[in-house]
Amino acid sequence: MITNKFVFVLVFFWTVLSSVAQSARVKGLVLDNNNLPISNVNVSGAGVVTQTNSNGFYSLLVPSEQQITLVFTHVSLKKATVSMALKNNEVYEFHLVMNAREEQMGAVVITSNNKKNTTGITSISPEMIRKIPGANAGIENILKTLAGVNSNNELSTQYAVRGGNYDENLVYVNEIEVYRPFLIRSGQQEGLSFTNTDLVQNVDFSAGGFQAKFGDKLASVLDITYRTPTKFASSMELSFLGGSLALDAVSKNNKWAAVTGVRYRNNSLLVKSQDTQTNYTPSFVDLQTHINYQASVKWNWSFVGNISQNNYNYKPLTKQTKFGTISNPIALLVYYQGQEKDQYSTYFGALKTTFKPTETLTLKWISSLFHTQEQEHFDILAQYQLGEIDTNIGSETFGNVNFSRGVGSQLNHARNDLDALIANIELKGFLDYQSHTLEWGAKYTHESIRDRVVEWEVIDSAGFSINPVRLDLIKKDEPYAVYSGPLAPYQSLRAQNATSIHRFSGYLQWSKKGMLNRHAIWYNAGVRMQDWQLAATTDGTNVNQFVISPRAQFAIKPNWEQDMVFKISGGMYHQPPFYRELRAADGVVRPNVKAQQALHVVLSNDYSFTMWSRPFKFITELYYKNITNVNTYTIDNVRIRYAATNNAKAYVQGIDLRWNGEFVPGSESWFSFGYLKTEENTNNRGYIARPTDQRLKFGVLFQDYMPNIPTVKLHLNLVYNTGLPGGSPAYADPYLYQNRLNDYRRVDIGFSKVFIDGNHLKPQNRFFKNCKELTLGFEIFNLFNNQNAITNTFVRDVYSKNEYAIPNYMTTRVFNLKLNVRL
Repeated sequence: MITNKFVFVLVFFWTVLSSVAQSARVKGLVLDNNNLPISNVNVSGAGVVTQTNSNGFYSLLVPSEQQITLVFTHVSLKKATVSMALKNNEVYEFHLVMNAREEQMGAVVITSNNKKNTTGITSISPEMIRKIPGANAGIENILKTLAGVNSNNELSTQYAVRGGNYDENLVYVNEIEVYRPFLIRSGQQEGLSFTNTDLVQNVDFSAGGFQAKFGDKLASVLDITYRTPTKFASSMELSFLGGSLALDAVSKNNKWAAVTGVRYRNNSLLVKSQDTQTNYTPSFVDLQTHINYQASVKWNWSFVGNISQNNYNYKPLTKQTKFGTISNPIALLVYYQGQEKDQYSTYFGALKTTFKPTETLTLKWISSLFHTQEQEHFDILAQYQLGEIDTNIGSETFGNVNFSRGVGSQLNHARNDLDALIANIELKGFLDYQSHTLEWGAKYTHESIRDRVVEWEVIDSAGFSINPVRLDLIKKDEPYAVYSGPLAPYQSLRAQNATSIHRFSGYLQWSKKGMLNRHAIWYNAGVRMQDWQLAATTDGTNVNQFVISPRAQFAIKPNWEQDMVFKISGGMYHQPPFYRELRAADGVVRPNVKAQQALHVVLSNDYSFTMWSRPFKFITELYYKNITNVNTYTIDNVRIRYAATNNAKAYVQGIDLRWNGEFVPGSESWFSFGYLKTEENTNNRGYIARPTDQRLKFGVLFQDYMPNIPTVKLHLNLVYNTGLPGGSPAYADPYLYQNRLNDYRRVDIGFSKVFIDGNHLKPQNRFFKNCKELTLGFEIFNLFNNQNAITNTFVRDVYSKNEYAIPNYMTTRVFNLKLNVRL
């Protein structure tokens, strides 16, 4: 069966089409010494010629991934030349002041896409992503150091942005939306994120106020571009957590190019550092490829494919957690029987073709298919003892449990299965006309999801079965009174769903760059719509809904001595319910759930300056969201359970600050701080904190090297978050009982020794003559061994009637070795 699926995916890889253009664009203004626009300036480069219009604006399509020279000439002004090298699909804005007296020559060093300064997008270099240490290293590991991005689970790649949850973030790879497995409930079950960092060329991130061309989510956009190689190369990484291999291939005529990556990950090193002692045999493997074919100057095809097999086999043995106070320490001892066997198999393929009939018009056709088969099967019996710890320092049993005040057991059972198929077809267009840009798109999505939920839990304390918290059951008072009521599991879910959704969406947006007196301005306005038809085939219910979302952005760069950009962006954002949002806590799909909607307003300022003769930037962003039709939820580890109703309203407000630059010459670092407050009001009962109410956030990403030995480098990743609301019993009414977890504090540090690099250190040994990079790294995760809790386990002592919240701690200090080789 697996062989058939593999053959099917291979056939699909070669039958579906996609594209990435092998070009970049330079645009900008040409001004005179009085900052007035100059028309009829000839701009030539790479065999292409254009002229500036009456506003001094020009736009030129040039080859990417190579050094080019632009020449600016005018009948009454001296010639100007500039050299630059742009990345694939990059849009770079270069403004020139032409001189009437002398010829100008120079080179542009591209450090980031300047257009992103006006659109609220943060760019992250792939090199930084590969170097920064983290228990789950990758793009998400870097995002968690940004001010508005929060996560308190180092084993998970999930993140929350400005009061949103894990389901409110858009992720694109080469303009194609990607998905993650549905049934994952804990971070340690996540082996690999979709994004393979060895294949990445550009990473752009927007934390809110994004344009209409991006999809229908409430929180953020992560836009990733996979690279198209220009020559043969390979890379390899090995560590105690797994390894990866990437291969670049290019045909002799340079029309075909492909980059392929294989990854393997094993979280045993991290999971075995937790309180629970386990037999843990995971297998997280995936294969990804990006194939590009340049059919002609005007036509390009490409394909992105992924096969992922995640097998999670978990057999807990024992657990000992100490908590309480110094004067009254308590320990929980747990002995386990049984095991958990989960499997997540995903297959993804996307084809895209790009046709450029003229220099100003680009058309794209995108199709993709995502298929996931998931199972979550476990039977785990936990027998526990709740005891007092011997605090007598001179005792032979110091630190051990010398008296048990309560015993009990807990049996968890699940047979959950899911099969989902998601297909997309999309047409997009781009039209550049002088200083105007018009973009549009239309998309059809079909989602077919079938799942079965069979899950129950039985809790026993001192031989007495605990009933669920339900008003219709007779209250127990054992052992003081005999209970004669019915026996029921503490929790029980049984449901079977078959859901089919058809979505039609589209967008239209316009943007323009110009001048207001002597100030540069940029503005964007657009509208997005979506219509979806849901058929819950289990009961025959059919629902149709429609939403429309206008959005706009405006930026101005004053003609000041200080380099500042002021921006305002926002509009209406809708999130039509996806499958997880339709399924209520009882496991049943509720088809009448409406789209959540939010009014966003983001005010920001980018201040670029020079300090210590190096570039720096200070970014400030104020944001506010007013959310209606809220579908409330609870979060347990990374599992989200929705109420599947729209009976609440909410708001989010906060400020993000980030100071980044070259604190050490040649290495980008940043310090970030965020304040956030988000509350919800359910059924007009009043405002209370939402599960993502992460009040304070402080993050540091720092890179350094030894002055006398520059080949020895340091990379620091520091995150501090105040505690999230959570850790309450599942049955607790948040209006009557709300708890907050402790603060999340974590420092990961990495040291690396560069033996070979492409610039200065050349291999002397014949064995390494083809090696371009050789680095050996040593990493320390959770440097200060902080105890961070993700949830609480509640244990009840039947005699004292007390219920104890036992923290479930994350990973302790862990050491890792890493070897990187690039050929």
